[in-house]
Amino acid sequence: KPDPKGGKTAKAAPKQKKEGGGGGKAKKKKWSKGKVRDKLNNLVLFDKGTYEKMIKEVPSYKLITPSVVSERLKVRGSLAKMALRELNNKGLIRLVSKHHSQLIYTRATKGEEEEEKKE
Repeated sequence: KPDPKGGKTAKAAPKQKKEGGGGGKAKKKKWSKGKVRDKLNNLVLFDKGTYEKMIKEVPSYKLITPSVVSERLKVRGSLAKMALRELNNKGLIRLVSKHHSQLIYTRATKGEEEEEKKE
């Protein structure tokens, strides 16, 4: 029976395989070594220069946390916590929030110092 729409016959030509396109065995994926971080060589104790830099610069920071001090002065986190506690006791910085894992300080402004003296 001829096709009423006038198209070609229903039989399609068989597909021919491409030359050199065979699958073969794929190479096994190698595991990456992961990201290698540089070893931090942070100070365990303050040397004179770093201590003076801490006393001079840290009270001028707007946000003061042990992690910020540790990163900027290249000191250990435990040393940074002790230094911030000392600066707080001296009245150079002010405690904003105390949480067991992160202490947040800010610089002590002149208006706050005057209020504390009145009390």
